[in-house]
Amino acid sequence: MSKIDIGISENDRIAVAEELKKLLADSYTLYLQTHNFHWNVEGPQFRELHLMFEEHYTELADAVDEIAERIRTLDVAAPGTYKSFAALSAIEEVEGVPEATEMVSLLTKAHEQVVRTCRTALSVAQEADDESSSALVGDRMRVHEKTAWMLRAMLPR
Repeated sequence: MSKIDIGISENDRIAVAEELKKLLADSYTLYLQTHNFHWNVEGPQFRELHLMFEEHYTELADAVDEIAERIRTLDVAAPGTYKSFAALSAIEEVEGVPEATEMVSLLTKAHEQVVRTCRTALSVAQEADDESSSALVGDRMRVHEKTAWMLRAMLPR
């Protein structure tokens, strides 16, 4: 491949890509968690949660591809193994199968974590004057903020 020259210094490209790797890892971990809950949810809200979780993991599947491709656009290798995602993600794995309300609570917290990861990545991308990464991260942040709000609305006060 020829040398990259997109108007962002190598140091800035690497710094942005490192933050995007964390966002990718969080997003993939959340994808797996959501898919797991989709398969295993039970109870009176089964149908509603089963369908909602499917909507969420389908959206996340597209997101991880977009994030990984942005990392590649910055000329950095995207992580792609469970081991690398586990090392990079701030979202903790869930053992066993929680009950439905706990699933909603755990997913709410995970989406909020992704928002916090986005905020850090956005700051680094803005500092690097990387509008493309900033736009991507801003879009992801909005999705996760809205999803967390919708999940929180399902929880008892």
